[in-house]
Amino acid sequence: MEHTDLDNRLPEFPRDRLSNVSTSVTTGVDVAPKKATFQEVVSSMPLRVKFASLWIVVVVVGAIYAKIDTSWLGGSLPLQDPNFQTNGFDRATGSFGTGEPIEGMSAAHWLGTDAIARDTFARLVHGGWVSLVVVVVSAACGVIIGGFLGSLVGFVRGRTETVIMATVDVILAFPALVLLLALVSIFEVRNLFVISTVIGVLSIPAYTRVARANALAISSREFVTAARAIGTKPSRILFREVIPNVLPTLLAYAMVAAAFVVVVEGSLSFLGLSVQLPTPTWGNMINQARRDIKLNVAQVIWPSLALSITVLSLNQVGDFFQQRRAVKGSNL
Repeated sequence: MEHTDLDNRLPEFPRDRLSNVSTSVTTGVDVAPKKATFQEVVSSMPLRVKFASLWIVVVVVGAIYAKIDTSWLGGSLPLQDPNFQTNGFDRATGSFGTGEPIEGMSAAHWLGTDAIARDTFARLVHGGWVSLVVVVVSAACGVIIGGFLGSLVGFVRGRTETVIMATVDVILAFPALVLLLALVSIFEVRNLFVISTVIGVLSIPAYTRVARANALAISSREFVTAARAIGTKPSRILFREVIPNVLPTLLAYAMVAAAFVVVVEGSLSFLGLSVQLPTPTWGNMINQARRDIKLNVAQVIWPSLALSITVLSLNQVGDFFQQRRAVKGSNL
């Protein structure tokens, strides 16, 4: 009774925080944070990450648009054939075109033409398709195969972990680009399928190590221990508890790894070891344009900018999601 005045002067503790505290005390387990919506994720992005995301969307949409145009619509959309020489013979009109090689920017050719009068803008957009396919295949191989192997060895441990991780360490001991060049040189026919598969297979060891590190941490969590205590099958724990919690980290890592994959594919294209000409890629566009750099430096600048901005954008977006994942993991 004598403390009534003092109690009235004390600040009221927020009810929502009080409920969380009581839950933590009674159960001994932290309350899982609410999943962020798409709008919340976008609003939390810094401006540079928003611009980077927009560029990635433009490249992806443009590459898909170009592939659909040439493969299924017969070039009916307003995008020129990337291999059509504007000064060559046009079967549709039965006459030679009026285009000029190494032509500057114009209404007909937004970024000009190359040394054999092909539209640079069309080749730039189509070149994004090769990078897109290689990135998707590489990420798929890494997430599916590498993610499974890493989660398996991180959860099971023992002799299985020793054998698989020893193999991974041997592969990672070789310089990645040298090993890639050696494997690509074996194939006489280098098409998009071969290049994507080789880069995808070489991506598996890195994803395996990332998945294993996360699986080791998750395997010691309370919910995994509880599942083991009640007699849940190890395979069920692996697929229901471990892998789903490893997957978000792998997807965030895939964004950063995609930047490296784009650089690798561009390097192979520049060296003439990627898809064969005349299929346009950013790397072989740079290689072809460098021979005429004194006549028109812009033909080197455009694919170089596309490659550089794409790599920078993938790094920005990948770093953002990795930081979000790290903060979320620290709160669990």
